[in-house]
Amino acid sequence: MDFSIPGYSLRSGSRLDRALLVKFMQRTYEELYPDQSFAHLAQTVEMHLTADTLLWWVRAEGETSPIACLWIGNATDQIVGDRHAYIFLLYVSPEHRHRGIGSALMLRAESWAKKRGDRQLGLQVFNDNQTALNLYQKLGYQPHSLWMVKPLQD
Repeated sequence: MDFSIPGYSLRSGSRLDRALLVKFMQRTYEELYPDQSFAHLAQTVEMHLTADTLLWWVRAEGETSPIACLWIGNATDQIVGDRHAYIFLLYVSPEHRHRGIGSALMLRAESWAKKRGDRQLGLQVFNDNQTALNLYQKLGYQPHSLWMVKPLQD
């Protein structure tokens, strides 16, 4: 599947893009939780960005820095044991949203996962990230499990 949104181009990333990926992850989380510190994200990227993960960057015409990214890794279906693609990060800069970039990246991810034989594509989204929830629901994603947490007080 081609990435054909006028005014935008797609390129593959690599492990050399670790610092840029951390920056995009920080943007994502800071939008949702502006009062938190996300110093641990560099460690997350170091641990999970491998030769087996896929990273795509989107650039707008005339801009030197990417405005969007998609990072895909692998997970295991805990019910049947199959490996499947897993979205670690989808981020589009706010000024470039609602132009089809997120949808195009997700459709490209689905095509890539199908070609390698995956039967599902998974992701995690925060309950209060309504923009992302709307996108994923529009694309046919449905809840499969519920991650529950309980803060433990000292």
